[in-house]
Amino acid sequence: MTTPAASRTDPDVQSYRIVAFLEAATWAGLLVGMVLKHVTRTTELGVQIFGQAHGLVFLAYVALTVVAGVRLRWGWWPTLVALAASVPPMGTLLAERWLRRSGRLVGRAPAAPAPAD
Repeated sequence: MTTPAASRTDPDVQSYRIVAFLEAATWAGLLVGMVLKHVTRTTELGVQIFGQAHGLVFLAYVALTVVAGVRLRWGWWPTLVALAASVPPMGTLLAERWLRRSGRLVGRAPAAPAPAD
């Protein structure tokens, strides 16, 4: 059984949670940038900055989702749902919350020490 402390320190869990948040944040920035570019026609800077940032974070999210899915043994369905969550804006936040509440986003128990001979 894992403890809450283990889930906070597990690198796979921490990395996934951080990148899920960053993916949603860059999505939001890109949406604001698109409004500024296409609706108000004031600047293209938001799209230039957040477009590149979102692209990089999106790729990191996809890679970390696959790694976490394998290492944390989510199975195919939860991994595909987490990957699909990267398409709609803020979907990664919902996926992270669902994975955490369903017990899939918890750290692995530390390995037991080898018995002394």
